[in-house]
Amino acid sequence: MLSLDSNGKGFSSSNSNLGLQWNLKDSNLYPGGGLFASVSQMGNNENGGFKLPYADLLVKYVSLPEGSKNLGLSEEESELVDRKKRGLKLKIKVSNPSLRRLISGGIAGAVSRTAVAPLETIRTHLMVGSSGNSSSEVFQNIMQSEGWKGLFRGNFVNVIRVAPSKAIELFVYDTVNKNLSPKPGEQPKLLRVPPSLVAGACAGVSSTLVTYPLELVKTRLTIQREAYNGLLDTFVKIFQEGGLPELYRGLTPSLIGVIPYAAANYCAYDTLRKAYRKVFKQERIGNMETLLIGSAAGAISSTATFPLEVARKHMQVGAVSGRHVYKNVLHALASILEREGLEGLYRGLGPSCLKLVPAAGISFMCYEACKKILVEKEGEEE
Repeated sequence: MLSLDSNGKGFSSSNSNLGLQWNLKDSNLYPGGGLFASVSQMGNNENGGFKLPYADLLVKYVSLPEGSKNLGLSEEESELVDRKKRGLKLKIKVSNPSLRRLISGGIAGAVSRTAVAPLETIRTHLMVGSSGNSSSEVFQNIMQSEGWKGLFRGNFVNVIRVAPSKAIELFVYDTVNKNLSPKPGEQPKLLRVPPSLVAGACAGVSSTLVTYPLELVKTRLTIQREAYNGLLDTFVKIFQEGGLPELYRGLTPSLIGVIPYAAANYCAYDTLRKAYRKVFKQERIGNMETLLIGSAAGAISSTATFPLEVARKHMQVGAVSGRHVYKNVLHALASILEREGLEGLYRGLGPSCLKLVPAAGISFMCYEACKKILVEKEGEEE
């Protein structure tokens, strides 16, 4: 406890629990005598006091303990000092909440897809076997032949495809989850399943329905490049062949793969965020924490739904190559488990997680960060 007071002389100071208060009067004049009485450099005045050099700068720029008050500053100057202490925060005004979510989702999809593009390129080369038999060998061969550009070859087309898909997916998830979740003070809604699980399934279905024709066009261009002349020509010819149903050929197997993964991914993400807030007792979650939570959610959902992906691949390969034909997904799962054991249901999980786990973490981190930047009105905090 420190307390100094000189009534009528223009100086008072107090320090209690690390809180400081200054009151500067008479042009920052301090009473003569006392602490600085012997300092000849101080300028004496006719009142017997001295003037502390650069006192205004001292008050403005010397960091004081939290809880201190700069009474010598105006409100504008105090606010400026507080902003400097907190750091500059970029805020962009977007009034429409739906537009904010769509923009945030699109940016998240583009950034996450670009970030994992080298992993996808290496994975594709490993599957084809064109540049080596290991990840390090493929990486070295690509760097020697094409350089860094080779690792991102074809990424622009993938971003055009992924960005709208992720924008719709995250927008639908956020919207459905907010509507199904009870607001503070409300009674929980009568749902036997977590709202985030339903919202995740809806998000997966919505994004697949909207972007599936583009995925089909991309596949046709890859397999039958000589038959088509660009993206628009492919779309028109496929539509002329069989109309709208032709653009959605093979949709059902895709939905079977998308729905469980999306539901598990978003449910795991929402559950981990709630657990983080409960354990650490803080409402705000930083970017690095969001990255780790999103990556963990991606790992959980990939591991939980990977057997369904294996069964779907076996059904597709069996129908084409004349191998054992399965009646349905359950029959495929039981047959693989009986023939190869549990290991057979998770064969290839490592390479799959190598791409999906970081992509999920980066996507969630960018989405949450963009939502904090895009605000409804200036000065608003997420």
